[in-house]
Amino acid sequence: MRLSPVLLGLLGLAGSAAADRTWPSNVDELEEIMFQIKSFRSRKFADTVHPCSSETSGPGRHAAAEWLRSAFHDMSTANTYFKIGGLDASLQYELDNGENTGPGHRTTLTFMGPYVTSRSSLADLLALGVYMSVRSCGGPGGPIVPFRAGRKDAHGPGPMGVPQPQNSPQTLLQQFDRMGFNAEEMIRVTACGHTIGGVHAPEFPELMPPRGVVNGNAPLDSTDTFFDNKVVTEYLSGTTRNPLVVGNSVRIHKNSDFKVYNIDGNKTMSTLADPDTFKNSCQGVLEKMINVVPPGVYLTDPIAPYTVKPVDLQLTLTNGGKSLQFTGYIRVRTTGLGADAIKSVAITYKNRKGSADCGSSSCTFTSTVQGVGKGFDDTFSFYPIEAVIPASQGISSFTVTVNKADGTSKLHDNNGKGYPLQDDVLFQAPQSCISGKSGVLTVVAAVRNDVAGNGAKASIWYKVPQPNSPVPHLENTVVPLRKDTCAGKYTLFSADFHVPGGSPYQSRVDVIAGDKADTFKPVTHIGGTCAAFAGARACGGWKPQEPRDNPTTASSSGSVPSPAANGTVATTSADQPSSTQAGAPTHRATVGGYKYVSCWSEGVGARALSGGVGFANDTMTLEKCAAYCSAYTYWGTEYGRECYCGNSIDKSSAEASVGECNMVCGGDAGEYCGGSNRLALYSTTSAPASATPTATLSHKANVSPYTLVGCWAEGNDARALKQNFTTSDKMTLEACATFCKSYKYFGTEYGSECYCGSYLTGGSKSAPSEECNMACSGDPYQYCGSASRLELYRNPNVTTGNPEQAAAVGDYALVGCQTEGNGTRALGASSLAQDDMTNEVCANWCKDYDYFGTEYGRECYCGNKLDASSAAAPAAECGMLCAGSEAAISFYKRITLRLKKKHKGYLLIGQDTSGTSADADARGGGAGAENVAVDLESFANHAGRANVTTEDVVLLARRNPDLQRIVGAFVEERKAVKRRG
Repeated sequence: MRLSPVLLGLLGLAGSAAADRTWPSNVDELEEIMFQIKSFRSRKFADTVHPCSSETSGPGRHAAAEWLRSAFHDMSTANTYFKIGGLDASLQYELDNGENTGPGHRTTLTFMGPYVTSRSSLADLLALGVYMSVRSCGGPGGPIVPFRAGRKDAHGPGPMGVPQPQNSPQTLLQQFDRMGFNAEEMIRVTACGHTIGGVHAPEFPELMPPRGVVNGNAPLDSTDTFFDNKVVTEYLSGTTRNPLVVGNSVRIHKNSDFKVYNIDGNKTMSTLADPDTFKNSCQGVLEKMINVVPPGVYLTDPIAPYTVKPVDLQLTLTNGGKSLQFTGYIRVRTTGLGADAIKSVAITYKNRKGSADCGSSSCTFTSTVQGVGKGFDDTFSFYPIEAVIPASQGISSFTVTVNKADGTSKLHDNNGKGYPLQDDVLFQAPQSCISGKSGVLTVVAAVRNDVAGNGAKASIWYKVPQPNSPVPHLENTVVPLRKDTCAGKYTLFSADFHVPGGSPYQSRVDVIAGDKADTFKPVTHIGGTCAAFAGARACGGWKPQEPRDNPTTASSSGSVPSPAANGTVATTSADQPSSTQAGAPTHRATVGGYKYVSCWSEGVGARALSGGVGFANDTMTLEKCAAYCSAYTYWGTEYGRECYCGNSIDKSSAEASVGECNMVCGGDAGEYCGGSNRLALYSTTSAPASATPTATLSHKANVSPYTLVGCWAEGNDARALKQNFTTSDKMTLEACATFCKSYKYFGTEYGSECYCGSYLTGGSKSAPSEECNMACSGDPYQYCGSASRLELYRNPNVTTGNPEQAAAVGDYALVGCQTEGNGTRALGASSLAQDDMTNEVCANWCKDYDYFGTEYGRECYCGNKLDASSAAAPAAECGMLCAGSEAAISFYKRITLRLKKKHKGYLLIGQDTSGTSADADARGGGAGAENVAVDLESFANHAGRANVTTEDVVLLARRNPDLQRIVGAFVEERKAVKRRG
């Protein structure tokens, strides 16, 4: 029978009951990117779209929605009748054609660019981005869009034809039909694509509604950061604010969503009102969307996570050619298992000839868990491989036995084939090196003597910028390797190559001898100095060649579209990598005022030394790192060329074996500078003997001259602080305070965003402190708000800005505007009236009460509770200025902040609007009253209301002098009544 796409998704992605695909596979790179989302060995591809509310591209721009739209825009010019186009990454060349407006497509492609390699095309990454964005926004019960690999990247732009808002219903039908979608599928893919995100003002200013636009984003439904069917139900109920359905778009015929949804009289939309139908429909139609591909592209089966997968395996010739160092990880899928369900894994290997003869050593070694990684639906444990194999015996394959804590075990043999591993040709990372400044790469390979007769070569993949695309082009050059020295049963070959394009660290290398190859090696794993191979000798009577004066330059033998690898830290370097004789490098006990602690592992999903302070240099020495980090308690070197500083150590990092810090310093071959993912850690002599973290993540009470107000919720229609903002991946409270130093308020949000303002926008309000739970990107021990929540600070000495409802007054914090009670005071315990009233005066007067409120600009009231008949009122109704200052006033309630003490807060008590005044109307004059009545009637008709609110009156009074006079008379009368009472 034929399985539906929905069922395929559930079977392929939600579980792995069926056998794993045979390893290695051409989808292994994409499988890691897809499933290793968080924590240990995360590929970090989902970082920009998880959580769904992430605005990494800037305020108001949700990356998840932009990823989903980018895939559609890339695919939508396809013509399935003439077999032209499809999802092929041609979008990168079409950004300026007028159909792909806005920065969202460009930022999406720029982020994905470093993940493009010879095994992960940009087109596949765009398709994978649909799975990622929908999975992130849909939550645990949301759709799972099956992802298949195999797409190829275009070399130039495709035809025009992306659907536009102004197109007629018939044109839209024809365009979707060209893509291969019928009318029902057109409706479904549009609704599914528009359930997250919104319409942006810079691209479509003519479509912006008068309300509800936040940071230039007009949402398509009320839950624009969650993948649900609100876009459908709000449309059907008539409550939608979708700017492509209602508003200005109707008048100018750009209401494209309405044209699509209504094309069958809402029949399809009505079926999507059921959440399960919506989920299943989206799962199927979005899979169909990403599977529209050009002719000649053959997609794989849906990718599912391996149950057991070897990761980052490497054989390295060591010990003068006598041994093979075997490193890497065994990744075990632990979804649904307890944290301690697996005790260990055992790796059993066969020698080069396929037998169990492993010389004097055992053919089996065991490993215990080192780290735990996570995907959206899966968890994985990583078991490190650290073994030494006699070079005389070699290795051809291995099996993995998972030993459970309950005493049971299971053998995994790669579908009966064993996990293959060849030892004919090996990439020698310690002897290879790269210069970031000059781009010179030295590649060294060890080739077993019995296969070395035909020589060896290196296939080098590197990136070259393109003038018409934000994504560099991936190119390939094959370089012959020259014979150098011999070590045991192996011959060392090498070559120097100048990597063009300016991004040498994003290159990958294959070394090849005959029909065997050691492939896909990132140069980020090698240092800046080529270590000599200890014990190497001339091969027979042959003298090794001297290195060439000039390295080989690129002469591309073939290319694939777009770039590779993950980003690296900024670097400085020498012009050429050196080939210094390593001699006997040591771990130095002291460097200046610092002492050697130990070899130290990096943290799980975090640097061991937090704060993001560090640099890289191809001539790194311990002295350089110590001098750079002289203001810090700890520093460490890594990969022979990197230096990091910090005052504390992440709790997920730990001491490692000294032998794991085995990379010599780029500038001093007599000293070790860490290793792969290992720090050579040093501390001040006054630091604790045991390097452990001492800082605690907390809400900081003071960031001079600012003090903490608390956690603050953004407004519904506008940012709480909107006068200035900045973002940084090294954000701290101090950095934000400095940036906002001329403003009364600053607030941090999403861990890396900073906002400034001298007043708080109406609609924003206090929130529980536990909702501000994201650590600052530049300091893991400070809170920097969270999703739509500001960690808000105030400098009371700054007086610039508009009249406002102050966020805090002494020990009180703003709650909102409140009506008086029905025939009684909202607060009746104590009162004060004076012509120099300020919020501070009232707060001091009411210091023994839980609440205070100000009214009519000069009156102050206190109490421990609100009268039950008092009700919340719009903030605009509390708009009178304080008689003694330029700040408007509010009403306050006691709250508890994270500072471990009680803080009072206020909320505004505004004008009493429960009665009317005929006398005030009369004093306004008959003509004036008639004028006001006409204006109010016109306003009500225009707004489609039967009545107008107090807020409407206040707005109208700004342009109607008669209404201003009537309101003024009304206020004076109410004052007189209260004085007489």
